Amino acid sequence: MAVRKWFINVGSRLVAKRHLERVREISDARRSFNRMARLGFRTTPLSLFLPDTLASRPALWVSSGVKTREKVIYYIHGGGYIVGSPQTHKHMLAALSRETGIQACLIDYRLAPEHTFPAAIDDVLAGYLALIERGYAPENIIIGGDSAGGGAALALLSHLCHEGLAPRATFVMSPWTDLTLSGASLQTNTQSEVLLPVGRIDELRDMYLERADAKDERASPLFANFPNCPPVLMQVSDSEILLDDTRRMATVLEENGAEVECCIWADLPHVWQIFNGWLPDADLALLQVAQFIGAQFRLPLSRSDGN
Repeated sequence: MAVRKWFINVGSRLVAKRHLERVREISDARRSFNRMARLGFRTTPLSLFLPDTLASRPALWVSSGVKTREKVIYYIHGGGYIVGSPQTHKHMLAALSRETGIQACLIDYRLAPEHTFPAAIDDVLAGYLALIERGYAPENIIIGGDSAGGGAALALLSHLCHEGLAPRATFVMSPWTDLTLSGASLQTNTQSEVLLPVGRIDELRDMYLERADAKDERASPLFANFPNCPPVLMQVSDSEILLDDTRRMATVLEENGAEVECCIWADLPHVWQIFNGWLPDADLALLQVAQFIGAQFRLPLSRSDGN
């Protein structure tokens, strides 16, 4: 386990981080991320990927060993609001579907800089409401997301809490929750962060927000309220520049009365869970998410029944 973690960390620092520091064209960044997802992420056996349209946006249904069609994981992919798609994250969600026996739906929300704030959050809200229109009760929906998608998931959660449409629960991985960039770990973890170049995060933020207020709770859920909030699971690495985005967000959720499980893992790259099948820590983290989801529905996990 330690050897694989070392290789992933070194590879992230020497290849991925340096590329992110240098890349200038959005098209190049998207091609690189898509190529990495296509060639580097492990496929779960017997996975099904079904294209769909949700609230006028492309979407992808992901399943592997699904045991119930009444429940769904509504997942919002990361990528700094400028890269990523359901295709880049489908293998991770297939693994999670296999563990839980629940299908996942990933919406292809609009990306910046072509579509700036609040396009992404408008799309993910519309997608959630479309699931309800299709007959999925809020109590049968789990919201999930990573990085920027984790921030969008929490912003969506806040809105749904206010509207009385909160999901059964929410999980987020290394969420970007504060676009004012005030977290102390942006400075203290500059050297330990193996993937995200801190020197470009304000550029990324401005590309998405354009001239919008970084304190807008739809962009920075750290400043939102969460009345009658359902349980939330949060995962982050102690070496990430976004560590404090998670820790402070957990405090806000707890102050709003939510049951929060904030899990800080040691010395792992940003959204390491996407390396499932390669990195044992990724498999363990996804198993933790699956156990959290199973506990909400009181469902047995696939590993516990011999699959």
